[in-house]
Amino acid sequence: MSTKSPLASLPGPSPDGSHGSLSPNSSLGPNSSDGSRGYWPTVVAVGAASVMLPFSVTGAAVALPNAAAQLGSSVGAAQWMLNAFNLTFAALPLAAGGLADRLGRRRVLLAGIALVGAMSLLVALAPSMALVDAARAVQGCGAAAVLAAGAAVLAHATTGRRRQLAFGILGTSFGTGLAVGPLLAGALVEAAGWRSVFLLVAALAVPAWLCATRAPESRNPAPPALDLAGSVSFTAALGCLSFAFVRAGSAGWSAPDTLVLLAAAVALLGLFTAVELRRADRAMFDVRLFGRPEFVVVVCQPFTVTLGFVVLLVYLPAYLQGVGGRSALASGLLLLPMTAPVLLLPLVAGRLAARTSVRAVLTAASALIVLGALLLTTLRGDGPWWALALPLTPFGAGVGLAFGVMDNAAVSTVPVENAGAAAGVFNTMRITGESVAVSGAAALLTTLVAARLGGSGLPSDAATRIAGQAVQGQVVEAQHAALAEGFTGALHTLGLILAALSTLGAVLTYLALAPGRAAARPGESPTRSSAERIQPDV
Repeated sequence: MSTKSPLASLPGPSPDGSHGSLSPNSSLGPNSSDGSRGYWPTVVAVGAASVMLPFSVTGAAVALPNAAAQLGSSVGAAQWMLNAFNLTFAALPLAAGGLADRLGRRRVLLAGIALVGAMSLLVALAPSMALVDAARAVQGCGAAAVLAAGAAVLAHATTGRRRQLAFGILGTSFGTGLAVGPLLAGALVEAAGWRSVFLLVAALAVPAWLCATRAPESRNPAPPALDLAGSVSFTAALGCLSFAFVRAGSAGWSAPDTLVLLAAAVALLGLFTAVELRRADRAMFDVRLFGRPEFVVVVCQPFTVTLGFVVLLVYLPAYLQGVGGRSALASGLLLLPMTAPVLLLPLVAGRLAARTSVRAVLTAASALIVLGALLLTTLRGDGPWWALALPLTPFGAGVGLAFGVMDNAAVSTVPVENAGAAAGVFNTMRITGESVAVSGAAALLTTLVAARLGGSGLPSDAATRIAGQAVQGQVVEAQHAALAEGFTGALHTLGLILAALSTLGAVLTYLALAPGRAAARPGESPTRSSAERIQPDV
């Protein structure tokens, strides 16, 4: 989960390229002026709801080892505690945005908050991992609705400086949920058990929902047709990919069912692309924007920037608890060098980009991530705190700088009339990248750890099972030494992979965002210059 700029938080494209943005066709409620009494309840509602989204990812990751152990879950079932939420959260924001335009943005926001809260309560009370997984999938649907409708509600309820304040609070809410999530979840797990993490989300939903009832209603009186075929094919493709990663972790990458699922994911993704190209102006996901190389590079930034960040956020606590023998609270504290910059640096990044260029800031951000990823190869689970802070600090600084500019960079590499469509595409690519990263990294780490264990003479099935438990933070004491070596080696390999990807991202960003590359094509409105694209959000 990453912090978002106001524009990039708005839902996807409509026929005029402004789906979910401030459109002259939008119908505003009577309380939409800045001086309305509903201003602060609206801001508090969206802010509180937005804190729940990243915390639902980071908190669940910290709670997973204890939950899996207490519920006696298999490795695969426990992994769906994360994957189920990420799958529906990644697949549905654009569809939820279309429903918000059609049914009313406040109504969809209320439904989203209610789903997130109710499903969190169900997870907290669940007697089995199967019920936890099902509830988490529905919770992801609610999170998608909050993401799609929340920023749109703010945009339609505020203007001028009060809108700047509202969206500043929104960005801070996302950053807060991301930065304090592991620490707060660790403290809750230590004090009251893993179920308390989800009880907190359920409790946060109550005041958020009550405040949201005071928000003004708005909808598009002429909404575009819902892209049902696009939504179904995209969701199915993500689902097959997630299932393939889970199977790869337990049965191997060459297993027949793994290969079938991977092939199905590719086929469904091709079907989704064909559907979106055929619908053209009425598409949920405007694939025509990928004809601009500079847009392609920026929109792929989430895969090089947030890939490593989300992976470390989810799986480092498991490593520190299982291999390092640390408590959940101590593991959360050790992540602060990576999470704190994500809360503090986005505004600094905007100012730096205004003084220099988006190109310079994004390239520097990728370079910092490369440095952190390379230093990750020195990581030891039982090492001192400063040895962990050494790679995490530059890693977090690079991610924080990138979060501050890459949203606006995405919408600035296309003509202004396509900004809404670009925001929708970028948001979807980012959340999809995070979802794929969580499930894919679990499979990769499990495979690498199992290979190390298998090399020590352990039977293949046992090695895979124990490796999967280790990735989720569960360690069999008799295997602790071998697991520690295997898991540490797997993270070192992951660091090298992340360094290679970030190096590629830095080079492509530097080349694609060169001055003059984003010049308008024939028949297009001119895009803004690099200095004009990013202005600090003050």
